[in-house]
Amino acid sequence: MKNLYLIGGPMGVGKTTVCRLLKKELPAAVFLDGDWCWDADPFVVSGETKAMVQRNIAFMLNSFLGCSAYENVIFCWVMHRQAIIDTLLSALDTHGRRVHIISLTASEEQLSNRISADIARGKRDGGSLRRSLAYLPLYRRLDSVKIDTTGLTRRQTAEKIARL
Repeated sequence: MKNLYLIGGPMGVGKTTVCRLLKKELPAAVFLDGDWCWDADPFVVSGETKAMVQRNIAFMLNSFLGCSAYENVIFCWVMHRQAIIDTLLSALDTHGRRVHIISLTASEEQLSNRISADIARGKRDGGSLRRSLAYLPLYRRLDSVKIDTTGLTRRQTAEKIARL
């Protein structure tokens, strides 16, 4: 039986790194980062672009789910609202698949430290910290398995997910 892992969390919590490690932990795994489906300059958020990125993500995930080469399909994106997860799931062929919905969180202090380091390295803009901290409490409301990454290495977090 195939597994679909939908892994959400605020910016800077370590989703991409954890998913790359998880891909190595699980057999026959493929990974899609939602950000890859919407990497534009200028980055425009509108009804049209949101619908486009959701179609892009659903197409890619359904392609992976339908491919016999993969047993484990891993996806990460911010997914801070239940409606985002529900809309995505409604567009996917999940029949006969185990779906794992996971929210990665961290303490405000840990998240601030991670994002501040990214800002200092030029990987994120100055508004990232404010946005990420504003999204953090929203994950408590989601119908998902919560994993607090505070004090965990990214490898430890990936190993926890692999054991689900």
